[in-house]
Amino acid sequence: MNGDSGNKTMSEALVSVRNLRVNFRIDKRTTFEAVKKISFDIPRNSTVALVGESGSGKSVTALSILGLLPHENSSVLPGSEVLFGGRNLLDLSQRELRDLRGKEISMIFQEPMSSLNPVFSVGFQLSEVLRLHMGLSPGQARARGIALLGEVGIPEPEKSIDKYPFQMSGGQQQRVMIAMAIACEPKLLIADEPTTALDVTIQKQILELIGDLQKKHQMSVLFITHDLAVVGEIADFVVVMRDGEIREQGAAADVFERPRDAYTQALLQCRPQLSRRAQRLPVIDDFMSGHPVSYADAPERQRGLTGAEPIVLDVVGLSKSFYSREGLFGKREFKAVHNVSFKLAKGKTLGLVGESGSGKTTVGLTLMRLHEATGGKAIFDGKDILALSNKEFMEYKRRIQIIFQNPYASLNPRFTVGHIVTEPMLIHGIGGSEQERTNMAFELLAKVGLPEVSFYKYPHEFSGGQRQRIAIARCLTMKPDILICDESVSALDVSVQAQVLNLLQDLQDEFQMSYIFISHDLAVVKYISDQVMVMNDGEIVEMANSDDIYLHPQHPYTQRLLSSIPRGWEGAHPKRA
Repeated sequence: MNGDSGNKTMSEALVSVRNLRVNFRIDKRTTFEAVKKISFDIPRNSTVALVGESGSGKSVTALSILGLLPHENSSVLPGSEVLFGGRNLLDLSQRELRDLRGKEISMIFQEPMSSLNPVFSVGFQLSEVLRLHMGLSPGQARARGIALLGEVGIPEPEKSIDKYPFQMSGGQQQRVMIAMAIACEPKLLIADEPTTALDVTIQKQILELIGDLQKKHQMSVLFITHDLAVVGEIADFVVVMRDGEIREQGAAADVFERPRDAYTQALLQCRPQLSRRAQRLPVIDDFMSGHPVSYADAPERQRGLTGAEPIVLDVVGLSKSFYSREGLFGKREFKAVHNVSFKLAKGKTLGLVGESGSGKTTVGLTLMRLHEATGGKAIFDGKDILALSNKEFMEYKRRIQIIFQNPYASLNPRFTVGHIVTEPMLIHGIGGSEQERTNMAFELLAKVGLPEVSFYKYPHEFSGGQRQRIAIARCLTMKPDILICDESVSALDVSVQAQVLNLLQDLQDEFQMSYIFISHDLAVVKYISDQVMVMNDGEIVEMANSDDIYLHPQHPYTQRLLSSIPRGWEGAHPKRA
């Protein structure tokens, strides 16, 4: 689509946002301006990407267009305009907005399971949209629903229309949401982070689907994301936001090839690139402080194994099955992990990749004995840790730690950060006194880039990236030999992701820790890993040094994964002093 962007001008506007200001009320006296007098156009038959990190105001902007902001604690300030079809949408009544939503402007939300009603079939939910806005009879709505499911690539649409959301995969649920959004052939489709939580292969399919539908139905698309790699695949125009303000906007090709604003330059540079591995990833502060770092000029970090490294963990034939009831007395076996073997070298990183359901997280949880293995061995320090009793494993538990994907769920909201960090020390008898443990906690917080005052705060007072740093600090209290990172940077903004990856590399350099790095983000895996293990349906399909596996993938499944990586941002970063 980028090739056509030069032929499209911002003057052919379907929607014009003018001087949009949005306030949120924090308490009776305090308000926070989330969107600060922004203006941009959405041209007809074009895709505009609204780009920014968490808290930039991009989702608030989209919700303002549809009048979906919560009225009890937010307000659009006077002078703001969202012009569509000769009307200011901000002046419409709720009834007029309800008539507009779904029919002329539709929205796809980030998490389909929170948008689809779990107690109704997808056919019922599709038909509801069609009957409400198109006036179709139940029979007509069902026929149109089947056609829509086929159009968005749902297999066997005649059968799938009677399924419930939980009976579908995440990618299929997102396709159902897209089918509902395009059901009435809207003029504008708003897609709010529609691919963030999806595997790279599913992400590619969804991006291609949205692009095809945009062309077929002559729609305009407002695509909201924090990932510039995705933007390069789909957008004609780009609007970059930070702290409620527009930092830069223009044709996608211009923004990628000649970014003018320091923040845009930083977003382009922060994400790991496939072409080379910088010693350290640039971060936002490098650019905003007036000291930009060129990824292309940064020293490279060498990764890979020679075969002579000492082995800290030797896994042989690891298997894990789950069982479900079948009939009155039978049970069905599901082999989540089957006969997995690998060696983890000291001070090195093993990247573990695969799509959802491949078994990669189950491997990590089984090694931590959060799942009980059904077969195999894991030799650590001369002992099979899978065969130890719970009491015997306690001694080894402190030496193998895990960072979970969601820092919001893995930190107790009722504990202060100090309690969270010192509790493992107390359990494992580390530190001779409370004061000694407190001093150790201060040192660990400083090591992960958090000030001493963090010790006295609660998790809700921190951003997602800061919470992940707290989770890392908690793991470091044990001074582990092995750290399992389970999608630990997947939900983070690119700048925060860069900070955490730099931190993990610094800690590995200092303490010679070994990492098992589990992720579906293949660019990040290549950057951080010495060796990569590819899993599919619970089995290893390929394993090699990270550079080798990306340059010369052998297995068709690996080739398919790598071909799905968004590459819109590669080669679009001019060298900057």
